[in-house]
Amino acid sequence: MLPCINWLQPFLALLSSTLLTRAHNCPSSCLCPDHHTVDCQGQGLTRLPSPIPLDVRRLLLSDNWIPLIPSDFLVLYSDLVYLDLRNNSLSALEPGTLSTSSRLVYLDLGSNNLTEIQSGTFGETQSLIKLRLGNNPHLSLVEKDAFVGLTSLRELELERNGLQGMDVRALEPLTSLRVLRLEGNPWVCNCHFAKLFVWLTENRQKLPTGMEGLECSLPMDGSLISLSLLTEASFRECRGYLSLTDILIVIFSGISVSVVAIIASFFLASLVHCFQRLGKAGQTDEEEGND
Repeated sequence: MLPCINWLQPFLALLSSTLLTRAHNCPSSCLCPDHHTVDCQGQGLTRLPSPIPLDVRRLLLSDNWIPLIPSDFLVLYSDLVYLDLRNNSLSALEPGTLSTSSRLVYLDLGSNNLTEIQSGTFGETQSLIKLRLGNNPHLSLVEKDAFVGLTSLRELELERNGLQGMDVRALEPLTSLRVLRLEGNPWVCNCHFAKLFVWLTENRQKLPTGMEGLECSLPMDGSLISLSLLTEASFRECRGYLSLTDILIVIFSGISVSVVAIIASFFLASLVHCFQRLGKAGQTDEEEGND
């Protein structure tokens, strides 16, 4: 038995050495200044580098031409804390791509070609503290549940995008938010913007440039005006405004009430008719008894 163990020892040592070497193998054309950092900035990459060490914590991929992130990319990198994908060619993020990033603290997706931030994009990335989404000129839609689960997020950057409006419900789950950048967007001060304006007024301390640094175009003539010159009274005509969702809710509620009323009326009428028949039957029996 002992000779067998002696024979296995060199083999196990070689296997362990191979696995450790592979774990810390640095992708070609990238730099790895330490065992937990992979620096591939400005290398003209058109896809994610390979192989990436499994214990990577800082992954720097800015200034490349990477068009997408596979939905299962982060499954193996559970130690990743810092991910920089700034200035690439990303046009979309599949919902759930970041849901396995339990330790991710910093994420930079700025200066890409993103067009929308869908519900569930970030999953339950509760550790995320800073999220950069600025300088995406085609980003025109942030869905109302886009940031659900980001309970630790303190800084959110959405500056210089293509946002004309945004559902205020997208910001309400961000209970730890301290800094919000929204300047440089083509905001339109219509009734869709009214609720967001109220939220911004109440949370102006979170805006680095204040209300003075935000502008919107007026629906009448398209002229730009600073939000600091507006008040809630500026949107008083929107108090009776109903969105399409509100209108559908009102219509559905009205139909439901009408159906319930019809059913109740039919039930009451049937009940009254039964009592009347019972009353007539009782009178007939009484008359027959008298006869």
